[in-house]
Amino acid sequence: MPQNSPSLDRATPDRIAGAALLLVDEAGPGALTFRALAARLGISLASLQRRCTDLAGLLDLCTDQLAARLPEIGPGTDWAAATETRFTALYRLLSAHPGLLALRGARPWLGPNLLARLVEPQLADSLAAGMTAEEAITAYRRMYLLTLGSASFVDHRDPKGTQALTRTALAALDPDDHPVLSGNMAAILPALTDHEVYYGALRQLIRAAAPRPPAAGTSPTVHVQGKPGPQA
Repeated sequence: MPQNSPSLDRATPDRIAGAALLLVDEAGPGALTFRALAARLGISLASLQRRCTDLAGLLDLCTDQLAARLPEIGPGTDWAAATETRFTALYRLLSAHPGLLALRGARPWLGPNLLARLVEPQLADSLAAGMTAEEAITAYRRMYLLTLGSASFVDHRDPKGTQALTRTALAALDPDDHPVLSGNMAAILPALTDHEVYYGALRQLIRAAAPRPPAAGTSPTVHVQGKPGPQA
């Protein structure tokens, strides 16, 4: 049987994803090309293309490596605490890599690590806490979209640069046409990069979605194959 070349042996998924993330973080999303990545890895372009046939596959590899860093929550953890831990961890990971977010755009995040560490356990915890399947997925989507949007639209690695760009844009407005925006820059600019804006909104969603305890004299229900039944 033919042996793999040394170049291909060095092109492991972990090395490829790690080098791609560093390239994007250091030089921006436009710097990520197969040729540049192969050069950084010290492998042939052909070897890299055998591992990742296109940019979509490369981005999937990168996002799934990041998702492997999400925490595993121990059984029996309070639903609200587990939910906040999962989504704040995702927010921190995404905020640290804005270039990757820009490249992925609207592509779905469905790698095996994300599904195993975030989606599946979050939905399972919500069902176990008493939510219906519809309530569980709605709560998940609200928190996921909040997290993705909060990480995507601001470069949290450069808060001063973000505020400077916004200050310039607001200063160019005609105060007569935009009196609120022009007159409240001292309040607007810090809010752009304040992580607490995200954390506070997440906690509001968690409180709103938290399963209510069953009324006195009633039995909680569990869901088996989509059908609720009395808990033993």
